Amino acid sequence: MSRRPLLRRGFDRLKPQFRPGGRFAWLQSTFEAFETFAYTPATVTRQGAHVRDAVDMKRSMFTVVTALMPALLFGMWNIGYQTSLHSADWPYAAGAASFWPCMWFGLVRLMPMIAVSYGVGLAIEFAFAQVRRHEVNEGYLVTGLLIPMIVPVTTPLWQLALAVAFAVIIAKEAFGGTGMNFINPALAARAFLFFAYPARMSGDGVWIARRMWGADAIAGATPLGEMASGAARPSASLLELLAGTVPGSTCETSAVAILAGAALLLLTGVASWRIMAGVVLGGSLTGLLFNLLALSGAPFSASAYLHLPFYYHLLTGGFLFGAVFMATDPVTAAQTRTGRWIYGLLTGAFAIVLRVCNPAYPEGMMLSILLMNCFAPLIDHCVVECNVRRRARRGKEVSQ
Repeated sequence: MSRRPLLRRGFDRLKPQFRPGGRFAWLQSTFEAFETFAYTPATVTRQGAHVRDAVDMKRSMFTVVTALMPALLFGMWNIGYQTSLHSADWPYAAGAASFWPCMWFGLVRLMPMIAVSYGVGLAIEFAFAQVRRHEVNEGYLVTGLLIPMIVPVTTPLWQLALAVAFAVIIAKEAFGGTGMNFINPALAARAFLFFAYPARMSGDGVWIARRMWGADAIAGATPLGEMASGAARPSASLLELLAGTVPGSTCETSAVAILAGAALLLLTGVASWRIMAGVVLGGSLTGLLFNLLALSGAPFSASAYLHLPFYYHLLTGGFLFGAVFMATDPVTAAQTRTGRWIYGLLTGAFAIVLRVCNPAYPEGMMLSILLMNCFAPLIDHCVVECNVRRRARRGKEVSQ
């Protein structure tokens, strides 16, 4: 009897049916997608210059998904916790806002969103793979989880499905699929929701679920919403902002959970520390610059955002989440070492500029990353050209 695992034997027995000439040859891409999801593909590079190591796309994507788990689990709990604090319709007994009731409530609210994101996105990706007759990559494993994590928990499922379809078709497949897109698909989905359904994505009362299965919302101002309304600074303490026990987008509130994921990405080398450091440094320096402008008595120094200490900017909204999981996307970010520093610095700076100079849109991280996605190729081009010119000058000096 064969010692191979039962699943492996099943794949090997079915494989001839999906190869050219087989009964289901037209579904070859779909079959290979499921096979490579379960097992590492046996194909290797045969020619040309390639980096050969043990880190393939599957391992990288699963590492990112693992890094997202702390933020995802905390977000589930926080959905229930915030609802128990602000809603009279809390389905459990009074005072039952303990860990497991909050976790269960958040799980029930968030899992349908994750299911819709994966169901719609993967269906479109499989369809494109079949039509184009190319393999299905593992890139959507991360995108499909990121989209429900960065939108309000009260987003109707049909709107989420439209946003996912827009992101996969327009922001990804239209440019050739995984590795060919020039903007982050998850942020493209959020941008679609923001501009198509602004009432669902802005304001004070869109962040907390009222009913177990409904899509209603109650007043629960986010820290950025409070600032946009003219508050001197968020009512939440720094400790609450660090822990994440505040209203906000589904899984973006906890700095501790996000930093735990960042540690894993940095230890495994999956994400660029230069981009993360650049985003934080750019945001901090811009926040300090605005603080100096406020102290100087500038005509617009009455804005509360100008007086907000820079570390509040880092801990509110989606700044840290964007710096760790969005700006570091290896497909849409800068590729050169110097370019990554420039890309990160400008991303952090533009996020704070948008937040301060446009109070109607306090969350500037999304637009900042999308903007820098467009300029990442230009940044790399300029860095490479500068290196070429510098080496050319050195060559002339040596020859002389």
